[in-house]
Amino acid sequence: MYKFVLVMFAFLALHAKSAVAAPDGAPMKVAIVGLVHGHVDGFLKGGALTPAGGILNRPDVQLVGIVEPRRDLFDAYAQRYHLPASLYFRGIQEMVSQTHPQAVIVFTAPSEHRRVIEESAALGVHVMVEKPLATSYKDALAIADAAQRGHIHVLIDFETTWYASNSEAFHLLHQGALGAIVKTIIRDGHQGPQLINVPPEFLAFLNDPKQNGGGALYDFGCYGANLMTWLMDGEAPISVTAVTKQLQPDLYPNVDDEAEIILNYKSAVSIIQASWNWPFGVKQMDLYGRTGYIKAIDSERIEIRIQGDDVSQNAKGQALKAPNDDSLHYLVAVVNGDIQEGDSLSSLKNNVLVSEILDAARQSAQSGKTVGLPLPK
Repeated sequence: MYKFVLVMFAFLALHAKSAVAAPDGAPMKVAIVGLVHGHVDGFLKGGALTPAGGILNRPDVQLVGIVEPRRDLFDAYAQRYHLPASLYFRGIQEMVSQTHPQAVIVFTAPSEHRRVIEESAALGVHVMVEKPLATSYKDALAIADAAQRGHIHVLIDFETTWYASNSEAFHLLHQGALGAIVKTIIRDGHQGPQLINVPPEFLAFLNDPKQNGGGALYDFGCYGANLMTWLMDGEAPISVTAVTKQLQPDLYPNVDDEAEIILNYKSAVSIIQASWNWPFGVKQMDLYGRTGYIKAIDSERIEIRIQGDDVSQNAKGQALKAPNDDSLHYLVAVVNGDIQEGDSLSSLKNNVLVSEILDAARQSAQSGKTVGLPLPK
């Protein structure tokens, strides 16, 4: 199975091409599919996912269409951002035939990712989705198959991909400054979607295990699985053990709001903590090697201590450079063939394994047993 997946991803890297190439120097035509995921707001105005600026105010991309079944939702965003009504479409095929985008950026519920990617792949349009890739390993494999058949790139966007602190940790590890990796503790969470007042359409699918895959387990557990897969150069864990809780069942009656995931590797272990119960937002990573550690405290700040040092040193990660500093920069560079995603945090290869890890974690939490990998096809 893994040999097939590796061959498939090598094929994609060589053959993924845009259905409609942009002239040199022209902005890449992109479209948005779905408006129910609250992160679309940050893409439009600019934020942690697009540090170089929102999609409406930058020279490298041009928004040519928005596909959203709910006209009232489009109208609300159109009023907020002064969007013309001509951007609105009810379906992907109609939008692609009229506007010819090179890529779509997807802000649907995760359960819709497979359908959207399969439809886009059939039209030869590249895709970037908000994390996680899928709500099951089965869907992730189907997505990879659709990408291969359609010769398209599928990228997955995580806020933590654009953190200078995480990149500093990766580079120090791979330069040998920390020794061989032994353990990571990765924490991602906040007060919970209800208490941070996410939009109602966003809360509706986060509260639905079929649409979201789970609660905090999928919403925040995906970050840790994504980062650890990257740090381990794509190595799969031997087994996954998870415990989930409902600490606020009155707010989240149908999904977990707390998750602990242990990834067991041949020579390392990772503890992933995902929560909707913390007093404020946290995205942190502690990486322990045999000769040193680095702690990513937030998007920039790091703490480092190497064997022989009496105390740790505080610093900032080196600023990221384009196209590896911003999701849209990265999308444009990959689609144009300027870079290859390889085993990157945004890559399909990384995130198919993330989907397998999350699916195993869900099975472990439900059964109370450790789940071995690989999972059955």
